Amino acid sequence: MKVILMSDVKPLGTAGSVVDVADGYARNYLMPKGLAAEASSGAIALLEQQKRAKTRREAEAKADAQSLAELLESKQILVSARSGGNGRLFGTVTSAQVADAIAADLNVSVDRHKIEMPENIKSLGSYPVQIKLGQSIVAKTTVKVVAA
Repeated sequence: MKVILMSDVKPLGTAGSVVDVADGYARNYLMPKGLAAEASSGAIALLEQQKRAKTRREAEAKADAQSLAELLESKQILVSARSGGNGRLFGTVTSAQVADAIAADLNVSVDRHKIEMPENIKSLGSYPVQIKLGQSIVAKTTVKVVAA
């Protein structure tokens, strides 16, 4: 009997795949637990339509992430922080402050957990920063820390 897996089943495959299993296994175990549905022609057509929609959404998300990466790489992010006379900061510049500066300057929301700073920023100057935007796209930009 051909069934469409609704969720991952370890020995059979991943969700959305069409597999051939024994009738008893399908009727007595997979279907009652909601792990699979019978693979009729309509269900297979619906599955293909869902796969096409998913790939289209992923392509749109990748294009959006790429355009955001180009925007972030073309700009320099300014972060103002309190500092002493010798250029040392009172504290450090955090990824949350960088995310707030991006939101204020570019009107773009970036998750602070996706901002990677190679070192703690403890003095005035320019520092390289990487921002993971998903879809394996990383934007490399510069954060300039100025005195407040």
